[in-house]
Amino acid sequence: MASPKAPESLVERVLVTEEQITARVAELGASIAHDHQGRDVRLITILRGGLIFLADLCRAIDLPLQVDFMAVSSYVGGRPGVVRVTKDLDDSIEGASVIVVEDIVDTGLTLNYILRMLKERQPATLEVCTLLDKDVRRIVDLPITYRGFSIPDRFVVGYGLDVNGLYRNLPFVATVRDEALAGAG
Repeated sequence: MASPKAPESLVERVLVTEEQITARVAELGASIAHDHQGRDVRLITILRGGLIFLADLCRAIDLPLQVDFMAVSSYVGGRPGVVRVTKDLDDSIEGASVIVVEDIVDTGLTLNYILRMLKERQPATLEVCTLLDKDVRRIVDLPITYRGFSIPDRFVVGYGLDVNGLYRNLPFVATVRDEALAGAG
């Protein structure tokens, strides 16, 4: 089966290969399974970007667990704005070991809002697992328990991350050419 391809005019360079992602997801899954033996584990991701990472990660965790989803909007007119929940969790997380699974943590503002909201629902524990950490842009200090890869301050695409809704299905993470972003507005 052929892997999806991105146009050469979009991808500048591959930052994290499919093989690196596969290996790191397996390591993260093993760590989570080790750390959470005997607990009521809930993985929560924010749609849409976290879906691909969540799907692979939950299969790498050798424990019974539940998954749930949230959707938020933090952009108004194409600019960062107030965070608004557009799809809330379906199940209670009270007393559960909750891990928020993120595709990328950038400034941390949206994730900080979500963590505060989830903490009010009284989980036993609340942790973060992110595939990509762009900590150079962090505005809010966040506790990230499980980290896949630290990446530079570049716009990236693939493995759940998109440009105008496209290319989430790429099996790798790549930087995007500045020229491609200028035309993507």
